Amino acid sequence: MSNVSTPSETALAPMGAGPDTPSKFETAFEVVVFASRWIQAPLYAGLIIAELLYAYKFIAELVDMVREIGHLEETIFMLGVLSLIDITMVANLLTMVVIGGYATFVSKLDLDSHRDRPDWLSHVDPGTIKVKLAASLIGISSIHLLKAFVNISNMDLERVQWQIFIHMTFIASAIMLAWTDKLMQRERH
Repeated sequence: MSNVSTPSETALAPMGAGPDTPSKFETAFEVVVFASRWIQAPLYAGLIIAELLYAYKFIAELVDMVREIGHLEETIFMLGVLSLIDITMVANLLTMVVIGGYATFVSKLDLDSHRDRPDWLSHVDPGTIKVKLAASLIGISSIHLLKAFVNISNMDLERVQWQIFIHMTFIASAIMLAWTDKLMQRERH
């Protein structure tokens, strides 16, 4: 009999045997690397605080609109409503980043039996998060453009042109991200 092991014997060898076994230092370092994902937890906590601040800003603007409703022109009222939509969309973006980012990069969320579990959470990955973020940025940019168009008589036209250029850049970026993600999904299957 030969002392040379076959590939199937090598694959069945117990952990800790053989020349490819990681050292204790390597194993300890890998544990530290994996645990380093928790460094992001305070960042997500900070984004939750930013969401609270956005909720406060929303309520403050809404209260101002309620107080001034009798004196507001329709255009100013519409701009106020668009501001509320803008705040809501940014808050949605923050929620998506906090939940999706935490679940993807830090720790699994045990929400399988929770009745309010978002459907998109079951198929979230970094590519999906990027595409959703890009779509959210397009929505936010659209609201800013709409506000500029509604108030065009008081806007600097060069500034509006820059807003359009930025909006088109967001759209092109989102298309490229979605296309890249689709290609990557196709390669995985």
